[in-house]
Amino acid sequence: MYADVIIPIAYLAPVSYYSRLVACRNARMEQWEHYVKQTYRNRCIIASESGPLALTVPVEKVMPGTLVRDVCVSDHGNWRHNHWQALMSAYDKTPYFEFYADDFRPFYEKNYRFLFDYDEAMREMVCNLLNIRPVVFLTQSYTSYPDAEDCRMLFSPKSGISDKRFVPTPYYQVFADRHGFLPNLSIVDLLFNMGPESIYVLRNSFLLQ
Repeated sequence: MYADVIIPIAYLAPVSYYSRLVACRNARMEQWEHYVKQTYRNRCIIASESGPLALTVPVEKVMPGTLVRDVCVSDHGNWRHNHWQALMSAYDKTPYFEFYADDFRPFYEKNYRFLFDYDEAMREMVCNLLNIRPVVFLTQSYTSYPDAEDCRMLFSPKSGISDKRFVPTPYYQVFADRHGFLPNLSIVDLLFNMGPESIYVLRNSFLLQ
């Protein structure tokens, strides 16, 4: 096991995020940061028939300085239905979609008020499917932790900051014949394509040294 980490919430986080959760002893989930737009906190990227596709959870208007724990999910645009349809369209022919569909479907039927609660409930479900049990604490303030690696800025589709310890391990993808291997997509891509073998891909994708 590697060092403790501080990580942000994420919606159906990328493979690199779960590689961190597999490798760490304890994870501090950041709840006191100011909400950052256009990140994985409310966005994931899946592999569609046409290539990478971003799915975004809409949030109610966020004022500058709003804490991530206070951001509310919006019902705008019938997004729950649209996201579930996108997942089915992208992954219904994968080896394990039918096996896991009943675990994911309720998250597109139930209303969550807060993005933080929604993301965390989904993360806990995904960890159970992966059969990993990271010890997760909520941060008590926005501060540095000398005994933990700060990963709060690592997981963003646009920041240009990458996790130097993440080395993507190629795995079977249903659209690889069209697009080649697409690294670091949402964890659902790995789960639906690889099922119980997902844990081995996560372990092999993290550099301990």
